[in-house]
Amino acid sequence: MEQARHKPWLGEKDDRRKLLELIDLWYQLHGCSLSDKKGRLAKLEIICKGLGNPIAADITPKDWAHYRDQRLRGEINNGYSTSLRTRMVTTGTVNSEQAYLRAVFNELTRLGEWSLPNPLMNIREFDQPEREMAWLNDDQIDSLLDACDLHGNPELTLIVRLCLSTGARWNEIAKIKASQISPNKITFINTKGKKNRTVPLSEDIYQALAARKGKPFEPCYKQFYRVIRLAQIELPVGQMTHVLRHTFASHFMMAGGNIIVLQRILGHSDIRVTMRYSHFAPDHLEDAIHFNPLARFESGCKVAIEDEIASNEE
Repeated sequence: MEQARHKPWLGEKDDRRKLLELIDLWYQLHGCSLSDKKGRLAKLEIICKGLGNPIAADITPKDWAHYRDQRLRGEINNGYSTSLRTRMVTTGTVNSEQAYLRAVFNELTRLGEWSLPNPLMNIREFDQPEREMAWLNDDQIDSLLDACDLHGNPELTLIVRLCLSTGARWNEIAKIKASQISPNKITFINTKGKKNRTVPLSEDIYQALAARKGKPFEPCYKQFYRVIRLAQIELPVGQMTHVLRHTFASHFMMAGGNIIVLQRILGHSDIRVTMRYSHFAPDHLEDAIHFNPLARFESGCKVAIEDEIASNEE
């Protein structure tokens, strides 16, 4: 009893619920309110299946370490890929999966539905180098649009143009409804950042959207993958559709756009996320030249040289 008093969970009845049961409970009580609820549930189900749907209380750090090792090597069935190569994931993906499962236990604890320690609480995530951020230059944009016109369909071309002109995420564009469109502007709702945002549209793109009369877009992700290859554009893994958003932001800053305005257009709640694009600004870090501790010597040296040249010309 003394041991149970200092470690309360030892005095409780054993919790023999399977992991999938807890995931379903989490979804019922909380997960169903998330904007990406179906995607999150699908990812958690892959994790659960990969772990073998164990009794949740029996999950150990060793179990998770071996799961993520198998995930990295493509040995976990994700439900849609058939080869090891296509099932292989990055360390960033398994870090996200770890955060998702840890959040399930944390939320159930807050709701009073889980009283044992979080089995992932003390497991460190993989260190992550800053990801390469792919974006398209002008020639690549032209090649992509030409490939869309030649090998895609009008819907694909319009989706690509919308992404490039608004900085929106692919799914935000693909799920547009008529109620979100008004003269020369579009409002994105149910966004990743949880806030609605409105972005201006050019007249030609607005007219193309208005002509659809609210008709939903047909799924065309596979077509986009095809035209990217036909345009001979090589992208880092995982940036197939996000490259359009990166391209908008990069060109916005290169053209002299304001970083705060960009934050609002992209819908970032944290300016630090938007700051990834700051180095594209034409004058980015130019102050390092003018305000470094040697600048005064260089300035003085320049003045002395100019004076000497002037005196020689007299």
